[in-house]
Amino acid sequence: MKETAIGKLKISSEAFENNEYIPLIYTCEGKNINPPLRIQNIPVDTESLAIIVDDPDAPAGIFTHWMVWNIYPTSVIEENSFPEGTEGINDYTETKYMGPCPPSGTHRYFFKVYALDAMLDIEKISTKANLERVMQEHILAYGELIGLYQKTKVE
Repeated sequence: MKETAIGKLKISSEAFENNEYIPLIYTCEGKNINPPLRIQNIPVDTESLAIIVDDPDAPAGIFTHWMVWNIYPTSVIEENSFPEGTEGINDYTETKYMGPCPPSGTHRYFFKVYALDAMLDIEKISTKANLERVMQEHILAYGELIGLYQKTKVE
């Protein structure tokens, strides 16, 4: 990250509170649409935002559900929307939001938002590791919202 202090974004959702359960509609058992996100404290010199949604509790390691970067700075990501930007390939090999779908137990889902001082020049087929590497020198502020989910149906 930048050597200067990283600011703190406040990320919230009208759909669920931090460390609370994500409603079914936003999961693989529902409509599989992204929840609404509210972003506060965006630094004035922000050129773009990036969002990464991942599950650190997945059996094979961190599982990425959604990546979008080069989003014009905005305080609102609407429900079931595609923020104008570049949507990367998630671990389902899709370029879209794929909601929580844990194989068993309750998992945590991190909705991470980064305020960046630049637009990122990386390919759409970039991995999360590449996105994070390219962002490192450009992060002005960061925030996250954590949601929980456990399947209602056992497969």
